[in-house]
Amino acid sequence: MKRFLLYVLVGLILVSLVVVGCAQKPVKVRVATDATWPPFEYVNEQTKAIEGFDIDLLEAIAEKEGLEIEFINVGFDPLLAGIAQCQYDAAISSITITEERKKEMLFSDPYFEAGQIVTVRKDNKDIAGKDNLAGKVVGAQIGTTGAMEVEKISGATLKTYDDIGLAYQDLMNGQIDAVVADNPLAMGYVGKNPDKLKAVGGVFTEENYGIAICKNNTELLAKINRGLKAVKNEGLIETLAQKWLAGQ
Repeated sequence: MKRFLLYVLVGLILVSLVVVGCAQKPVKVRVATDATWPPFEYVNEQTKAIEGFDIDLLEAIAEKEGLEIEFINVGFDPLLAGIAQCQYDAAISSITITEERKKEMLFSDPYFEAGQIVTVRKDNKDIAGKDNLAGKVVGAQIGTTGAMEVEKISGATLKTYDDIGLAYQDLMNGQIDAVVADNPLAMGYVGKNPDKLKAVGGVFTEENYGIAICKNNTELLAKINRGLKAVKNEGLIETLAQKWLAGQ
């Protein structure tokens, strides 16, 4: 009888360990990001790892919610198409929340407020903001809010790029007249090239970044929003802004 009870006890312990192990197993989440958008997401040239504000934020959320993140580096236009088709579970890539995008994907609560700004060459004297872009060739990354805003400007010619860095390179080389992009990104390029670039006219849109999620996955949305709220309450957004955006 004692031996039987011992076997039962051992069996119960093993079952409980299996149950606990299963309960603690992290949920794997495939997250798309376009790592060409410093300081929010970019590839560290030395380590080849994807780093940035967005990466740190999502990893902190994942830790809160028991998620195992796999980042997939993909261009911004296929990123949007992929999340709309649920090829990825989620996407974080300085994605502006818009009504049009909401038709194809879910969005987390906003986590960062940004806006579009015009960058020109340092010696430019005829472009003082977006109202002077008629008749000009303006660069923007394909599929971004910046590209959408340029398309609204009558007389402006939009030139799109897969990598926003190439747009700024063309601008410095005199091949285009201006670049329209999110202000934190633009300030980063201006800060690194103060003798060649300047921002003009101030921010002319009001936008919020959100984490995009496959439209079928409301459970993941709830987890991400819960984790986002937790890290916001701990002051993480301010910490990341100091880490990644200070001096931009």
